[in-house]
Amino acid sequence: MSLKVAIVGCPNVGKSTLFNRLTNSRLAIVHDRPGVTRDRHEGHCKLFNIIFTLIDTAGLTDIIDDSIEGRMSEQTKHAISEADVILFLIDARNGITPFDVFFANQLRKSLTPVVVVANKCENKKIAHGFYESYSFGFGEPIPFSAEHGQGIDDLYNALIPFAIKHDAFEMMKVETCKENEDNNEVNELKKIELIKMVVVGRPNVGKSTITNRLLNEDRMITGPESGLTRDSIVNEWKYKDHPILLVDTAGLRRSANISDSIEHLSVLSTIKTIHMAHVVVLVIDAKTILDKQDLTIARMVIDEGRALVIAVNKWDIIENCNEVMQHLKDRLSISLPQVRGVPIITISALFGEGLDRLMNAIMCIYKTWNKRISTGYLNRWLSDVIDRHPPPVIKSGRRIHLRYITQVRIRPPTFSIFTQRAEEIPESYNRYLINDLRKEFDFAGIPIRLALRKRHNPYVN
Repeated sequence: MSLKVAIVGCPNVGKSTLFNRLTNSRLAIVHDRPGVTRDRHEGHCKLFNIIFTLIDTAGLTDIIDDSIEGRMSEQTKHAISEADVILFLIDARNGITPFDVFFANQLRKSLTPVVVVANKCENKKIAHGFYESYSFGFGEPIPFSAEHGQGIDDLYNALIPFAIKHDAFEMMKVETCKENEDNNEVNELKKIELIKMVVVGRPNVGKSTITNRLLNEDRMITGPESGLTRDSIVNEWKYKDHPILLVDTAGLRRSANISDSIEHLSVLSTIKTIHMAHVVVLVIDAKTILDKQDLTIARMVIDEGRALVIAVNKWDIIENCNEVMQHLKDRLSISLPQVRGVPIITISALFGEGLDRLMNAIMCIYKTWNKRISTGYLNRWLSDVIDRHPPPVIKSGRRIHLRYITQVRIRPPTFSIFTQRAEEIPESYNRYLINDLRKEFDFAGIPIRLALRKRHNPYVN
């Protein structure tokens, strides 16, 4: 996708609302408070037959120091420099402000074409700010309403010249009947699936620093302040030619400590991202190994059935490494016994140490998470398990008979065992079966789901 379109403007003019409208998503957090967006968002957009990458940005200011506002401004400048066209968004209801004039002067310094979008022109009522925006000298502005989706046709017409220049029109797919040699190439491409990798953890443990190191660019705002990341930022990336959707998320604090409405929205966005993930990297601080909140996040990932990798960041400042690692393993064995063997990778995001080992662990556990075992192999295992440790005897004096097992799905591996008295099998025996499954078929660190199902008796009536 060659065409890149950046949305810029003053705080609270509706940039994130426009981003969500055009990408048909809720990726960007929308709030009445100005300055909610800090990092730059990127999303795929299809406007009729024009396809492009849309970039949401924070407000541009004249601050050039190392403050949060200064770092936000640098992110916006980077988006302007890499965009092919800029949508300069203004609040038409409020009219032209001094901040809009400052923004326009900054945009004139760049060589990127600018299209003025006068937002908040609902019901075709042209606000006075629309006519004032002619003074910018960027051509005819577009009356628009990001909240109600009005003005899409005008925006499409404005983007057509840039779509022609960058060949950003969607091509019609023509199906052809070719020989098996072409089908083999298609099958090879299908095997390479996009891995959805999500980085989570408490605030200020180094999630954004890890993301920047992996992407090899300052994609996320980082710093000593906690809670810098607010949105879940999606990045398309490749590791050894394998496509990965790398998502950096906001820090998860205890619910009792959350009082700010924006932080509440950030937490909801992070939880939603975990639900959509394939592999979740839980980043923990080496100085505070697995506190209560870390375990809460880990249990959330396991309960959702996602593959989990633990990254112990800031390992470079630890002196008694063996003692700390043993403490971490003991804590995991006691608090997360349902997923024994979770990969633990020590890293230093600041110096880029251990990231290759982290990615190798992610690729390995993703493969295990997708593993499928044949029914014949499973039933031979079940026969051996029953011989070693038969099911318990129930109240009637009869022993429960486990008939057969099959894997019903992957991601996470899910198995069904059929028996006549599924409800009478104790939980302890269920855990024994899961632990033996994990050991026999090498499902270390992967959540396993085992359902005991009662077989239908056709002669019951």
